[in-house]
Amino acid sequence: MNRATLVIMAAGLGSRFGGGIKQLAPVGPNGEIIMEYSIYDALEAGFDKVVFVIRRDLERDFREVIGKRIEKITEVAYAYQEVTDIPEKYAEKFKDRSKPWGTGQAVLCCRNVVDSPFLVINADDYYGKEAYREAYSYLTSIPNNGKIQICMIGFVLKNTLSDNGGVTRGICRVNADGMLDEITETHNIEKDGENAVVRNGEERTYLDMDSPVSMNMWGLPREFFGILEEGFTDFLEKTPQDDLKAEYLLPALIGQLLQEEKISVKVLRSHEQWFGVTYKEDKDAVACALKTLTLNGSYPSVMYTLNR
Repeated sequence: MNRATLVIMAAGLGSRFGGGIKQLAPVGPNGEIIMEYSIYDALEAGFDKVVFVIRRDLERDFREVIGKRIEKITEVAYAYQEVTDIPEKYAEKFKDRSKPWGTGQAVLCCRNVVDSPFLVINADDYYGKEAYREAYSYLTSIPNNGKIQICMIGFVLKNTLSDNGGVTRGICRVNADGMLDEITETHNIEKDGENAVVRNGEERTYLDMDSPVSMNMWGLPREFFGILEEGFTDFLEKTPQDDLKAEYLLPALIGQLLQEEKISVKVLRSHEQWFGVTYKEDKDAVACALKTLTLNGSYPSVMYTLNR
C-alpha cells in the first residue's frame, strides 16, 4: 500500500483574525471549517493519515470541533508546537521567549508521529483537489537520484491574493525541467487593480501576476526530519538571546538547502484558485466560494465528515 500523511499546521495565534482562532472559523454551508475540505480532498487523493500540529491549549477545541469526527474516518495523530520544545542546552538562553518558533519547528514537532512521506499544509488555506492529487502521486513515487527529493505545489500569484490586505508569498524561480531554482519570501503583496504590488513608502515594486508562488504546501520524505533537526539546532545557536521574534521558517531552510545543492525540489503546478482566511474580512468570500463549489458538485451537500 502506498502510504502518505497529511500534516496540518494549525498552531498559529490567529492575531489577524481579531484574536480568535481563525482555523476553527465556520465557513462551509453547514458550518464546516476549511480543514474539513483539505482533509476531504486529501483522503480522496489517497492520503491515509492526518496529523494536526496544534498548541496544547487548543487541544480541547480541536478535538471537539474536528478531531473526534476525523478519527472516525482515518488515522489521526496530534503534535504539539510549544515554545519550550527546544534542545535543553538552549532552554536558559531563550527562557523569555513566548512567540512560536515558526513553520520549521512546527513540522519538526511531528517527527515521532509521521511514519510515511508527508504533505505539509496551512490549516486556514484552501488548496483545491488538483494539488492533493499531484502531491500524492509524487510522494508515493519519489525518485532516487542521490539527493533528498521533495516537492512543492506551486500556485499562480494572481490566484492567491487577498482583497483585504497584503499577504506573504514565496516567489519562485522554476527552471525548464520544472525544478525549483530559487524561492524569495516576499511580504505585503497587495492587489492593485489587475496588478500585484509591494509598497515600501513611496516606492512600488510590481510583480508578475503569473509568477509561481509557494503557499507552504510541501511534500517531504521522512528523512527530511533529520535535516530539520540539524537546521533548528544551527538556528538556535546563531540566534541572539535578545531576539525574541526570530522564526525558523521552512521556506527559508529549503531555500538555503537549494543554494547548498543538498536537495532537489520538484514544482508541481496547480492553476486552481486558492483562498483562505488571512483577514477576518476574507471569511464571507471564502463562504461564498465554498457554497459555489458545493452547488456545482465538487463537494457533497453534507460533508461526510459532518456529524454535529
